Parts: sequence; structure tokens; C-alpha cells
Amino acid sequence: MSIAPLLFMKLLADRKLNPGGIELDVGAGDMNALQLLIEENSFSAVASAFPCLVCADLAKRMPPELLKALLDAGCRMPPEEMTHFSSEQTKPVLPPAAHWLSGDWYLAPPATRSGSQAASRSLSLKLLQLVATDADTCQIEAVFRQDPVLAYHLLRLVNSLGVGVGRTISSFAQAILILGRQQLKRWLNLMLFAASRDDYRSAMLLARVAVRARTMELLAKAGGFDRAEQEYAFMAGIFSLLGILFGLPLAGILNPLHLNESLASAVLHHEGELGRLLQAVECSESADETRLIGLLGGLNLSIAEYNLLSLDAYRWMLGVILDQQDAVHA
Repeated sequence: MSIAPLLFMKLLADRKLNPGGIELDVGAGDMNALQLLIEENSFSAVASAFPCLVCADLAKRMPPELLKALLDAGCRMPPEEMTHFSSEQTKPVLPPAAHWLSGDWYLAPPATRSGSQAASRSLSLKLLQLVATDADTCQIEAVFRQDPVLAYHLLRLVNSLGVGVGRTISSFAQAILILGRQQLKRWLNLMLFAASRDDYRSAMLLARVAVRARTMELLAKAGGFDRAEQEYAFMAGIFSLLGILFGLPLAGILNPLHLNESLASAVLHHEGELGRLLQAVECSESADETRLIGLLGGLNLSIAEYNLLSLDAYRWMLGVILDQQDAVHA
């Protein structure tokens, strides 16, 4: 039986520096074995909703039948000049012919942070600390009253979930109660990365952290971890990028959150079972094929299973960013 190669996906930005596409690459193995993956509903769902690009180099290495299957599923093969690479430490500017921007430019901390950006994220982090320490609802509600943007997002989220049993929720206390502390914590984590429009990195960071966190959660589930450990995996994925978000040492950011030892050691030192999950996701992001295959073996997870899991994570990310874009334009 032929072994499917790893499918690597890399986020691309559009001309406005928002998530605009996914660049596909394929590792070593029998490319024809990817045919089953392409036929999955999750693949067509991602390819039809978001531009999935096949670069010229990959197209040359790929069997014609497989390339046709990718294009039939909704993937694109644009001219090379339409994708621009940047590793700039400052806000990148695309040449006129480029439609997409590749590279990890958005992982470089900006030289300065605006006052509104710092204030919004400071409040988000304060909220996260209150939820993590199981503070009274009135304390959490008081912080929401200080930030109209966060307050709007909270009420919009709860009402959009249809959990109001036929009535609109307009009270912060009601919203917090209905959403529940665990879901509130998860939502606040994501909002940290979307808290400011002044930071040109925000949209791409939100997409990157959503994929990382969801991939870790799905890896934990596939590895037989219990539900609490799956939630820790999701949180570890988010916490691992907070240092880049704030442009500050990660240990100092995490200290006020009083994380349990396994979660903290995973994020700060890549130790323990959660640390291995984080290593796997980072290997996928950097296309470190050899190490990733070894880590997947430790989880008794096949390459084909991981490819499908990754697709599911990207599909989940699309829901997160589309909801964020709807909120911005509402």
C-alpha cells in the first residue's frame, strides 16, 4: 500500500494584509495517494471557500492526473508574479502585480504599539486573568464595560449562537452566564489576537493562532487525550504565540495567568505530552517533514490522518476569520 505524503499548508495574505489564501506543498511519498484526500468533503469545503494555490514548482512535480484533480476541486495555479514573498520587519508593501503575500512577516513584533492597541489588549489579558482565576461575574462584567469593542463582540457572539432561547441577550452578566467560563476563556484567547485594527499583523496572527490551537486540540483528541487535556492543548496553541503578539517575553506574560505546570512547561519549554503536540504543529508550520513524521508516530497517527486533521483545522480557522470580518463590517 502506497504511503501518502504530508500536505503542507501555508497562510497567505491579500493586498490588505488580511488572510487571503493558502499555498499548498507536498512532502515525500506517493502523490497519487493524495487522491483520497482531495475527494474528502473537507478539502473541497476549504478550496471552494478560500483560494488554495498550487505553485509552479509543485505543479511540475505532481502527476498530471493529481494536478487536474486539485484544479477540479477548486485549487488555483496562478502565475508566479501574483505571489510576493516578504520577511520584512516592517509593514510590507506588495508590488502592483501581486495578489497574495507569503512569508512570516507578521510574526515580527512591530517597533511600536499604539495606545489604543495596547489598551485593548491589556483589557483582554486582564479579562483572561479574571476568568482563569475564577473571579466573580461582577468583576468580569466591569472590565467589559471599559471596552465597547470587546462588549460588542461578546453580546454578538452569544446572540449569534442562538443560546438566548428565543430572546436577545443585552446584559453582560447574562451573556457570561450563558456562554460559560470555559467557552468565555477560549473566546477571550482568540480576541487577544483580534483586539486592535491598529496592528497590521492582527488578522494574520488571528488566523495563524486559530489554526495552531485547533490543530493541537484535534491532535490531542486523535491521540486519545481526555476532554480536559484537549482543552489544554487548544490553550497551549494560543498561549504559545502571545509573546509575538505583545512583543514581550512569554514567561512574563504567562506568569499572571497562574497556568498549571503541564500547560506552562509545554508552552515555555515544549515539555511533556502537550509540548510534543506543540512541536508537531511547529514542524508542520516550518515544513520539517522528518521531525513531524517522528512525532506523529509517537501519537500512533498516520500521515493520511494528519492531513485530514490539518484540513479540519483550516476549515475551523475560516469560520473564525469570517466571523471576525462580519463583526468588523457590522
